[in-house]
Amino acid sequence: MIAEISKSSYYAVIFTTLLTDNTEGYKEMAEKMDELAKQQKGYLGIESARNEVGITISYWESLEAIAAWKNNVEHAYAREQGRKKWYKQYQLRICKVEREYGFTKP
Repeated sequence: MIAEISKSSYYAVIFTTLLTDNTEGYKEMAEKMDELAKQQKGYLGIESARNEVGITISYWESLEAIAAWKNNVEHAYAREQGRKKWYKQYQLRICKVEREYGFTKP
């Protein structure tokens, strides 16, 4: 599903991953982090595709909200587990979204 954001300016955190062969517990942790992120102040939405290359984009009101999510204890634990078990490589990008547009077939 495509996130619908009703703000004129906001931030996107783009998290791109390559997984190891050991993905035991990964799907469950990813789902838990999605649910936990939704509870964070400043959270606006998420889009994710997890196949050969995983791409998750979360949307936030501010850089402060992103920092608070980064410092969440459960999220920190998930990142640690990711480095130990699931990720061969990852890249995180934080971008300011200044404009957006789209199309929905009626």
